[in-house]
Amino acid sequence: MNKNIPPSMQPEGSFPWMLQQVPRPLGPRPIKPKENQRRVFTGEIPMWMPIWLSDNQYCWPDVVLEHPKFEQDGKDWWGTEWVWVEVAGGMMVTPGFVTVHDITKWREEMPVPDLSKVDFEGDAKLQTARYDNDRMHVFHLTEGLFERLHEAMPFEDALMAFHEEPEAVQDFMTAVADFKIELLKKVFEYYEPIDYVIYGDDWGTQRAGFFSNEMFREAIMPQTKRIWDFIHSRGKFIELHSCGLTQQYIEEIIEMGCDAWTPQDINDFDMLTEKYANKITLTVPIAGIDTATTEEEARKLVREFVDKYAPRGRIISNFIMNPDEKVTAAATDELYKYSSAFYEKLREKVTVNA
Repeated sequence: MNKNIPPSMQPEGSFPWMLQQVPRPLGPRPIKPKENQRRVFTGEIPMWMPIWLSDNQYCWPDVVLEHPKFEQDGKDWWGTEWVWVEVAGGMMVTPGFVTVHDITKWREEMPVPDLSKVDFEGDAKLQTARYDNDRMHVFHLTEGLFERLHEAMPFEDALMAFHEEPEAVQDFMTAVADFKIELLKKVFEYYEPIDYVIYGDDWGTQRAGFFSNEMFREAIMPQTKRIWDFIHSRGKFIELHSCGLTQQYIEEIIEMGCDAWTPQDINDFDMLTEKYANKITLTVPIAGIDTATTEEEARKLVREFVDKYAPRGRIISNFIMNPDEKVTAAATDELYKYSSAFYEKLREKVTVNA
């Protein structure tokens, strides 16, 4: 890794700031973490179970303004006004601010941003100086098609537009998808190596998805799949970030070709891993790890987690966080050692049966 790492210009403690920090050393490994995570994504037997956002490394460009620059109050590329919410540690559209008043006239009210004016080359020199090339690098394509729609107009109006003006909604989503693809071209050109893309678009509440599966197929899938097909055409993997109880769309997610998904904790991990972990990589939380009080308890929780989920298929551990750094370190250590032993036995079994 480059030792002359430029400091993050993002607000300290913010999500982008954290993603631009130097990743923790992983210690000696039999293969590069990059290759190990590739094996999980492709359904091969890994050497150990990766930890989400730890075994990989983010590329977070400062010039990609789906939010205002450096998470400060103001407008983004699209003319939408945002405000920082301290209690949430993130941003939201300024209450009452409306970018698009009439979805049929959205092109007049919200012009598509001009990427030719963005200094990707200069920013890339800063971001790629942070790269640890033993890890996979991930670019987060935030503010997906539905998110951009309901950020541009009141949420209830955005939902009603699917029924009242379906053609205008599809025109909007097609244009935003075109823009996303052009943005990805720039990112892949200037910030290489990018190994996979986290595609972000929230599709649900705490109780269910926003759409019926029929409407999801009709209104959300076509342009989403077009973006994902482009990512795959460039040899990159796709991970989905979609908040809410969105497991009802798992068949559609897999059909669109998604390689990995990190569901929110409200989803049914038992069902998802039992039925689908052989078709898609799933990031699963280690139950109780955040409240473990001793190193011994943490190690026990990790062993139970590996015993339960690793046999089911393509599993990544969600990030390990505990108020006690020693407990976190113990859990991280146990996950590497215990999962390594599990996968070694699995490889031996596969070899014998071959």
